[in-house]
Amino acid sequence: MELRPLRVMILLISLIRVGQAQAVFKPVLSVEPNSPQIFRGATVTLTCRISGGNGPYYWYKDDDNVHSSAENYYTINVGQSHKYRCYGSVDGRTTTGSNEVTLSVIERPKAVLTLQPDGPIFSGQEVTFTCEIRGHVETEWMYNWYKDGVQISSSVENSKYLFIAAESLRAKYTCSGWRRSDSQTSETSNAVTLTVSEKPKPTVRVSPQSSVYTGDRVTLNCNLLSNGWTFLWYKDRVQVAEDTDTLHDTVSNAGETVYQCKARRGNYDSELSDTVTVTVRALPKPVVSINPDVQVYRGETVTLRCDIQDEEDSDWIYSWNKDGSGVSSEQEYRIRSAETSHAEKSKPELTPSREGAVLKGNYVILFCTLKLQSAGWKFYWIKPTQSTETETETETDYYTSTYSAVRISDGGQYRCRAGRGNPVYFTHYSDALWVNVTESPKAVVTIKPDKHVFRGETVTLRCEIQGGGDTEWTYSWYKKDYTLYPYPTTQEFSFSSVRNDNSGKYTCRGRRSDSQRSEISNAVTLTVSDAAEAVVSVSPLRWLTEGDSVTLSCEVKHSSTGWTFSWYTEVPSRDSQGSLRYSTALLSDSSRGSGGSYTLSPVTVNHTGVYMCRAERGESVFHTQFSNLQPLCITGESPPVSLIINPSRTQHFTADSLSLSCEDQSDSTGWTVRGYTHRETVSDCSSVSGSTCNISSLSTSHTGVYWCQSESGGRSNPVNITVHNGHVILDSPVHPVTEGHPLTLHCLSRNSRTSDSGIDFYKDGSVLQNKTTGEMTISTVSKSDEGFYHCKHPERGESPKSWVSVRDSGSGSSIDIVSVAVGLSLALLFIILLLILLWWHKSNKGKDRDVQQNSNQTPGQNPGQSGAEDSQSAYIPLQTGNVHIYATVENASKSDAAAEPSGAIYTKDMKKKEPHNNKNDDAGPSDVTYTELELKPQKKTKKNQVKASVEYETVYSLLKQNT
Repeated sequence: MELRPLRVMILLISLIRVGQAQAVFKPVLSVEPNSPQIFRGATVTLTCRISGGNGPYYWYKDDDNVHSSAENYYTINVGQSHKYRCYGSVDGRTTTGSNEVTLSVIERPKAVLTLQPDGPIFSGQEVTFTCEIRGHVETEWMYNWYKDGVQISSSVENSKYLFIAAESLRAKYTCSGWRRSDSQTSETSNAVTLTVSEKPKPTVRVSPQSSVYTGDRVTLNCNLLSNGWTFLWYKDRVQVAEDTDTLHDTVSNAGETVYQCKARRGNYDSELSDTVTVTVRALPKPVVSINPDVQVYRGETVTLRCDIQDEEDSDWIYSWNKDGSGVSSEQEYRIRSAETSHAEKSKPELTPSREGAVLKGNYVILFCTLKLQSAGWKFYWIKPTQSTETETETETDYYTSTYSAVRISDGGQYRCRAGRGNPVYFTHYSDALWVNVTESPKAVVTIKPDKHVFRGETVTLRCEIQGGGDTEWTYSWYKKDYTLYPYPTTQEFSFSSVRNDNSGKYTCRGRRSDSQRSEISNAVTLTVSDAAEAVVSVSPLRWLTEGDSVTLSCEVKHSSTGWTFSWYTEVPSRDSQGSLRYSTALLSDSSRGSGGSYTLSPVTVNHTGVYMCRAERGESVFHTQFSNLQPLCITGESPPVSLIINPSRTQHFTADSLSLSCEDQSDSTGWTVRGYTHRETVSDCSSVSGSTCNISSLSTSHTGVYWCQSESGGRSNPVNITVHNGHVILDSPVHPVTEGHPLTLHCLSRNSRTSDSGIDFYKDGSVLQNKTTGEMTISTVSKSDEGFYHCKHPERGESPKSWVSVRDSGSGSSIDIVSVAVGLSLALLFIILLLILLWWHKSNKGKDRDVQQNSNQTPGQNPGQSGAEDSQSAYIPLQTGNVHIYATVENASKSDAAAEPSGAIYTKDMKKKEPHNNKNDDAGPSDVTYTELELKPQKKTKKNQVKASVEYETVYSLLKQNT
């Protein structure tokens, strides 16, 4: 009995632990898609999550066990609403039940497809399909579109699908919705068949079809089988009416009048109808004759006869009126026993204020005058309308009626009459006055030389009146709708030196001598920019070797009208201090490039240099600024030295180091690395070790063209270096690849520098190889492989473009043979000249000394030179017959040589003119020639120049080596 409490305690502790375990391992049931409403037939996935659970899992629907599985998920097609729970297992023990999930099932919505517009669809008409998920308008839907069951567009937010109808688009169209929140889809919509017909063409019928006279009304009908159209009418190709299929027109001028119509529905127009021509004849004038006379006695019988002067038509019906009432319909009207009551009433005369047609938008004044004008009259005016039944009479107290800003519809026949007294006694109506209202000619503003000009240019604005004929016009000018001051009235006005504040919108209009004005012009915008900038570019962008062709192109930024181009180059020269200077010189054949393109073909090394352009236009010539500098580097096919790049590639990352060195086959001393960068300057390397240039940290400013240059002006082939601030560069060869050799390109990343997968290679913008590991090889290179290459990494971006040049396989050997032959010939010639000089010096040493002592001045010596200067000048007389040749060798400074990128050698020939005199025949030759050779560079910086004290003919020859 004493052990019973202990057993109870142990049992309670066990139950507490079991309860705790079940609480810890209670599963959590979730559903995907997690939506409060599931469409009937949709597929959902129930997931039972238990911490540490390892199955099996039991699934309950409305407290019934419906499924068990080893997996923790259960996929079902939902047909009705139910409640779901799950149980799991942990280490073989079943857990408690999960939370309860209720699936609320609703009917799957169906998409409804509609087509606009209703009725037949015609080719070229805009159609709109609308997909509507009815009952779910608040839901964010995406839409799928199908044509004959094939999907043509997917997952678009717009519920409308618009396109222009064409016969090729005839098909059955459907749509469906996809709910963005839970990815559930609607049912596919009803099918709508799109039938497309040809563009309709209406027909025109005219009435009457018999004779038509001026002043008659013709009725025209525009017929089209389908409904819903409005109609546009054209008379003599000009639109005259809109909105009705019937046109009533009172014809005013004799001749042929052409009518057409077309139909419009929304923003869609039908074809124009065929033309209908109405032939209008002048209205014949009736002539009234009175028999026996116009003056008769009371009681006499008077016969009035009406004759129509018309030779073509005799079928007339007559109408006789007395005091506005019809009295007879016969050609003759007989009055028996005439009384004074048969006297004719007064009839006013209606006249306009201006002769001829009235221009639309102007005014006209009509005058209604009586022969016996007196006080007390009021005047009644009838203005033309489309229908005689709607004519209204307007009363005024004055005999004039003014119509301001007339419209085309104001044209027509006007009548007037006068009345006075009570009851009112009315005169007859005046004869009808035809007022013809025509379209006002439109003014058009033109600007020369262009709408976009530059400060300082001469700008001329001209006002043309289109359709103004030979009429003399005066003009009004406006800027931003305000009249220009000081009120120019000429057809043209100019800004002799246009300013920025002259920019703006300009309009004009014309005024005729009869004060009628044209329609104001559309506004034309004049834009004045600060400075005109010329830009020069070169094509092709690659190495240039003698024999190639190159084209320089010049254009003006933001302007392309009326420019003529001139071409210049920078020419080196030395100032009075001996310093090297550059000046801009017009090319002798600059006119070849006046159209904007300057082509050199074939190029030679002498074409090397820095080029620029400038543009001009206008009668008082306006010049742009000089363009950017464009260097051209042309080398021979076998340069004496090579530029070696390390790392050996044309593209490099910023912050990397780079080494450039000059290597000669015999000796690399005396060669310097030079570069032309984006700063548009030629510069030497800042860190030099021998013939090697070292750049410890590259920046994008180092991008440019580099080459080796010797002290004598020799050049290597240039190398384009691109420094990239991005993540990917292309490893391509620095120098041209020989035909037949392999070419390997690598795509490098900034940090890893290792190859990767999924890399594409491009040539001239087109994919060459894709999805590579970062390497591409062309086993046998040909000329067709020449072009711009770059690569693209799927994540890190793409590299800059590099030009890969291909040279002929046999070009090098022939050039080497020619170079060796020329070199040997020059060396042999130099040795022969040296031996002759030594022999002459020994045999004439004493004689020359005597000649120099007896002469007042040596022909090549400056009168101010000292003996020390003579020794530095190193005059070496060469006797060959009776002509003396003096060679002056000057030592140029090393700094001067470095400053001159062209490496030019200048020679100057000076011929002294002296009168022929027999007394001086023995003293020396009549013609003395001096040659000055400037050798660059030497250690000495002092320059010795010879100046002649008498008149010389000086000829300068510039020998440019690789410039």
